[in-house]
Amino acid sequence: MTRLTAALLLSASTALATPALAFDITAMTDEEQAAFGAAVRDYLMENPQVLIESINVLEARQAEAGAQNDLALVADNREALFDDGYSWIGGNPEGDLTMVEFIDYRCGVCRQFNQEVFDAVEEDGNIRLILKEFPILGEDSEMSSRFAIAVHQIAGDEAYLRAHDALMEMRAPASMAALKGIARDIDVDADAIEAHMPTEAVTAILRRNRELGETMAIEGTPTFVIGDQMLRGVPRVGVAETITRIRETM
Repeated sequence: MTRLTAALLLSASTALATPALAFDITAMTDEEQAAFGAAVRDYLMENPQVLIESINVLEARQAEAGAQNDLALVADNREALFDDGYSWIGGNPEGDLTMVEFIDYRCGVCRQFNQEVFDAVEEDGNIRLILKEFPILGEDSEMSSRFAIAVHQIAGDEAYLRAHDALMEMRAPASMAALKGIARDIDVDADAIEAHMPTEAVTAILRRNRELGETMAIEGTPTFVIGDQMLRGVPRVGVAETITRIRETM
């Protein structure tokens, strides 16, 4: 359904839904239906602001319905989101607000806003940050995510963060040679990481993250869960301002 069609339907339903105006359009003759359609068209042509108002109402209702659905999704999946037992946790581990980010290392927007996310977390000082690998952009995404998870499992949190930053900065294809180069740069055993990347221990995490993403209808990155709210894409007002607004509702 196009925006215009939706708006027309909303306008018509608003006009016809009250008891005083209610009638069955299918009971009209062909001539009456044609006359009615022409009258509606003439009215909308003379009052185009009605279309804009209708579109705004429709979009507001859809946004509210989506927000309510996202609240329910977060509530139903709190353990998998906030306490899965395997995702990297940064910021303040004891923070009063948890922010989860689903990331793809080949996602241009994830790269663009990576520093903004970490700056906002550091500035706030009371945020528990969780990163979840969610590769959706092909083989390079998969390889990068496997590398990051393998580094985390073998070398720990600090090495993972160095790997994360390096992957966000990398513009070359995520070949094994390039990934092993990162491993050497961050002072971890490159051969051990390569051997660990295809293991079930790594695959299981990717599988769980994908299952969670499917459950929560995540179709793109970055996707954030901040407290009980879900943000699909980059916040329009910026990460720090979004955090401030969410805190005001707590």
